[in-house]
Amino acid sequence: MPVLRHPEKAHRPDQTQPKKPSWIRVKAPSGAGYARTREIMRENRLTTVCEEAGCPNVGECWSQGHATMMIMGEICTRGCSFCNVRTGRPDTLDLFEPGRVAHAVQKLGLNHVVVTSVDRDDLTDGGADHFAQTIRAIRHRAPGTTIEVLTPDFLKSDTGSLEKVVEARPDVFNHNLETVPGLYPTVRPGARYFHSLRLLQRVKELDPAMFTKSGIMVGLGEDRQGVLQVMDDMRAADVDFLTIGQYLQPTPKHHRVDRFVTPEEFDGYGRAAYGKGFLMVSATPLTRSSYHAGDDFAQLRAARLAKLGQV
Repeated sequence: MPVLRHPEKAHRPDQTQPKKPSWIRVKAPSGAGYARTREIMRENRLTTVCEEAGCPNVGECWSQGHATMMIMGEICTRGCSFCNVRTGRPDTLDLFEPGRVAHAVQKLGLNHVVVTSVDRDDLTDGGADHFAQTIRAIRHRAPGTTIEVLTPDFLKSDTGSLEKVVEARPDVFNHNLETVPGLYPTVRPGARYFHSLRLLQRVKELDPAMFTKSGIMVGLGEDRQGVLQVMDDMRAADVDFLTIGQYLQPTPKHHRVDRFVTPEEFDGYGRAAYGKGFLMVSATPLTRSSYHAGDDFAQLRAARLAKLGQV
């Protein structure tokens, strides 16, 4: 029930949303591949953002053996108005989790894995060391797998937390800005736009060769000019890869859908982003941060080589 899962939203009035257009509809999850991925996740007692966040692409991705690992539990210390991950007081960190994640990655035979987490403002380093241990465990068990991390903002963490993650050398460092700065007070109240932007910029300062990635949702009430400004801000921070997807309202207590952005508008955003210099752009209604991440990483690497004149 939304009230139990999101106690901070219980007092809010229900928000109705417009009827979903045809381009948003997806098939219900099914098939042998989906069942096998689900079984491996359960065997290793792992949490996925695919399930916790109610991703519309879970059927497609899991049927292909792709899942986004969510470490450090399934309870977040923040209560963003768009997010379906439950809010509350998290459990103690599971020190054996990095090894179990690595085992699942090996068993699934993943070429590319995305590791994300809840926000852990209760930890002095925001969980940075746990991210680093997970990266190292995957490198040990599945050395051929490329690793993408989707981290929190480490806003309330000790100095040096970000450095711990970067030093573990993921192949892609992703942190989502989520929306335009003017909507932060209502959409992402526990975060700070320019802190998140600076985090992405700092990754490049620490390791200029590391790919950086960020994403936003549209349909929250932003306008086109605001989205284009976020693109400019990301490029000023040297972000390589941009994802843009349609916001979908998880429950009536969450932030309302202002409108459903058309596929043609997404195409326009994609063209604008490439024009601003991003190496890789994914802009479709069903785009999510880790959707087709493996294929996208291969294209990202090829785009950099092309830019450097090495292909």
